[in-house]
Amino acid sequence: MIIPLMRRMGQTIFVLFGISALVFAVFFATPGADPTARIAGRNAAPQTMEKVRKEYGFDRPLPVQYAIMMKKLFITRDLASYANRGERVVPEIMRAAPVTLSLVTGAAVIWVVLSIGMGVLAAAFKGSWLDRLLMMLGLVGISIPVFWLGQVVNLITQNSYHDTWLFSWVPGLGYVPFTQSPFDWFRSLVIPWCVLAVMFVGIYSRILRADLVAIMGEDFMRTARAKGLSPTRVLLRHGLRTALITFVSLFGMDFAQLVGGGALLTEVVFGLPGVGRLTYQALNSLDLPLIMATVMYSAVFVVLANALVDAAYLLLDPRVRDAR
Repeated sequence: MIIPLMRRMGQTIFVLFGISALVFAVFFATPGADPTARIAGRNAAPQTMEKVRKEYGFDRPLPVQYAIMMKKLFITRDLASYANRGERVVPEIMRAAPVTLSLVTGAAVIWVVLSIGMGVLAAAFKGSWLDRLLMMLGLVGISIPVFWLGQVVNLITQNSYHDTWLFSWVPGLGYVPFTQSPFDWFRSLVIPWCVLAVMFVGIYSRILRADLVAIMGEDFMRTARAKGLSPTRVLLRHGLRTALITFVSLFGMDFAQLVGGGALLTEVVFGLPGVGRLTYQALNSLDLPLIMATVMYSAVFVVLANALVDAAYLLLDPRVRDAR
């Protein structure tokens, strides 16, 4: 037990080191990425430029600069932005993370519930009009770009029909913290939740339906039916549990990617100050400390998601548990 845990920790550290070193190297290989001029200001004197280089350590070798940045990011936690002098990046991430986590968690609940319902119904009525209708709706959801759907929803709820009884409850764009008002927090996020979930409902329902249809012909499913179990119980207790293995794997990766900043378009469209929007702003200003912080934040979530997916495998598939 201890050896596999240590092996996983070693892999995690190696992955995080590789990602951070790659981001650092790419930044300094990018033309015009030298932050000295942006920190010193436009038309700064050569003496000022030299002073900034020494103050920020830009005159040192790149490996030394990398080590200093990692120390400030993970140990002292006082890494400051190049674009906004004096603004520490770790508190910025901590302020943006609850926004993104609230957005992605709510959307995930919606897409998991709807996709499981649609996938199971489509598989249970395979070949029927209901099956074709649900899969067609899923394909439509996959085909609609999230930024376009978000803009259309905003046009309807914020402008055209905002004064009607149907959408008069919709607040303006932005985010209300849960600690300030749980009800306003819900109102500010319910439409972004639905918009973000649309694409994933289509993808996950189609994948789950395909896995369930394939599993229905397996020997263990025929054995369960031969024992006299009802079709519903066979499908839900035996088929769904096995089919969820692929579902869980995809969910873990997608959820981690979205929490790490992948919900950028949704955050921008709905004015949510989350990690994705923060990353976008950092890339626009070539702010290496903020870029590094957001990338490492995302990488940590992906690594954690991998570990949780492995644990879910043990619960869903006894064969994996026995092999270990």
